[in-house]
Amino acid sequence: MFAYEIHRMHHAELLREAAALRLSHEAARAARGARRFGRRSGGHEDEGRVGAERGRFVRAA
Repeated sequence: MFAYEIHRMHHAELLREAAALRLSHEAARAARGARRFGRRSGGHEDEGRVGAERGRFVRAA
């Protein structure tokens, strides 16, 4: 009976570790996705974001 209780505790501990690992992987995946979709310049770092004040400047040729 004692070995069975130890087995159950170990099993519960492994389940908690697996859940924590899954959660950390999900958080890392979400952070990578936020970084990827947060930058919308398409790889052109010199170009800025188009703002709401578009009519203030002369249109380029």
